[in-house]
Amino acid sequence: MPEYRRAFAPGGTFFFAVVTERRAPILSQDLSRAILRQAIEDCRKDLPFDMPAFVLLPDHVHAIWTLPDNDSNFSTRWSIIKRFFSQRYLSQGGIEQPQSDSRRRHRRLGVWQRRFWEHLIRDQDDFNEHLDYVHYNPVKHGLVRCPHAWPYSSFHRCVKEGLYEPNWMCICNGRTVQPPKFDRLDKRME
Repeated sequence: MPEYRRAFAPGGTFFFAVVTERRAPILSQDLSRAILRQAIEDCRKDLPFDMPAFVLLPDHVHAIWTLPDNDSNFSTRWSIIKRFFSQRYLSQGGIEQPQSDSRRRHRRLGVWQRRFWEHLIRDQDDFNEHLDYVHYNPVKHGLVRCPHAWPYSSFHRCVKEGLYEPNWMCICNGRTVQPPKFDRLDKRME
């Protein structure tokens, strides 16, 4: 069995994919979005990080974080966020996915998949590719036809900051665009 190793780079910038248990579409509820927002805000108070990009989809999130200098502990941050979310979500009537006896013995809740996927951003081109991946993801999954139409994304903030044109990858009004290809990224996350 291969040994799994996390990428540690103090002050690094990382891309993440975090998925709900059994890909349950629990993140499409207003309650879930509010709880996740609060979980992230609470975590950032004690363990700060910058979040240049974020997208919330029904069954997963993608994020890009930059950690403070001399800090590489993204795992603890995700653990805190997932635990806060799970406890609050379940206490407010959220439904847990079925778990095996073994997982219950290890105090696993059926809300999030145990692991998450991370990638250390290497350079500006790598950052730009992942930034585009985050913001095009709702289109890729067939949730909207254009990135600007998805409200649960940092795309709108990035437009205000001048990182994107408002009509980036937009097919409104009969426009045609060549969709970005993320084959390399998709293969890595399989």
